[in-house]
Amino acid sequence: MAGIYIHIPFCKQACHYCDFHFSTSQQLRFELVQAMLKEIAMQKDYLEGEAIQTIYLGGGTPSLLDAQELQLILKEIRSAHSLIENPEVTLEANPDDLNLSKLKELSDLGINRLSIGIQTFHPALLTLLNRSHDSATAIASVRQAREVGFKNISIDLIYAIPNESDIQWEEDIRQAIALQPDHISCYALTIEEKTVFGRWSKAGKLKATDDETAARHLEVLMDELEREGFEHYEISNFARPGFHSQHNSNYWKQEKYLGIGPSAHSYNGNSRQFNVSNNNMYMKALNHDSIPFEKEVLSLENKINEYILTTLRTQWGTDLKKIKQDYGYDLLYKNTDYLSKVFERELAVMEADVLRLTRKGKLLADKISSDLFVMSA
Repeated sequence: MAGIYIHIPFCKQACHYCDFHFSTSQQLRFELVQAMLKEIAMQKDYLEGEAIQTIYLGGGTPSLLDAQELQLILKEIRSAHSLIENPEVTLEANPDDLNLSKLKELSDLGINRLSIGIQTFHPALLTLLNRSHDSATAIASVRQAREVGFKNISIDLIYAIPNESDIQWEEDIRQAIALQPDHISCYALTIEEKTVFGRWSKAGKLKATDDETAARHLEVLMDELEREGFEHYEISNFARPGFHSQHNSNYWKQEKYLGIGPSAHSYNGNSRQFNVSNNNMYMKALNHDSIPFEKEVLSLENKINEYILTTLRTQWGTDLKKIKQDYGYDLLYKNTDYLSKVFERELAVMEADVLRLTRKGKLLADKISSDLFVMSA
């Protein structure tokens, strides 16, 4: 089964760490939504008739759209595609966009999963990140979503924020647990060059958190959430049983997906497409019945490396039989010495030809994956 991702490229203000594509000007919001509706119709054959299991509205800030705009998008998707009986429909939201009235509208539209971007509960850190909400609003948004009847709520947190203490991070985890979400996504803050933090870092005004502290924060997170019954099913994602993100899990399992909107990506197993990251260029192209994207046909090496990268991050692990069967590549044979050292250091285990990271290995997931990559000739 396949998924659809909708990128809503609008935000009230620019968070200092974010390098996703967005605009703080909403003057052309209606026109851009119309262009996205056109792209949905034009791309109706991209997934070759596969049933749609998940719809994910990300951004940017999808919760800025009103009920009518969201309804138009969801209606066009249902018109162009066949959906399973009860698809997972996720909307990313900022806490300050959510109130009882808005939440009721979202529920009535068929949105059945919320991903609420809280990031931290500490006022000084929220100010540093340039978030548009405060702690009280974040807490209220989760409680009101429950009151309206949402049964699948995820919240986002960020750790390793510059100047964040261990105590502040521990307090954030405890407050998150107290809200009893079904899913928690936690990301280590990285300083990207083309962000406010990137400029501050280059000017010497901001110092990135060191790797040792980031690893310590992740270990504390794993301890606390696993104690509360959350499954650590992907490096950055924890869920109560039965509440894995189906949409993101399908990414990691390399299912097909269609991306709609400026900067959105699509994947069909053999190639990737990348829509232009410019709202005006996107709308202009769609007005001329053209979809502005670049396409990358995946080489055999690309496919193997993507499989390693996406699967090794998960609790399901990397299936060596599948790599050999699908790609003719014997990962164990090609990396015997390296994997022997990984096993010796207790960073990974092998069970029934599936390579899985241990708790220690999860702290080095990206490095282990890249070390196993196939290098192009």
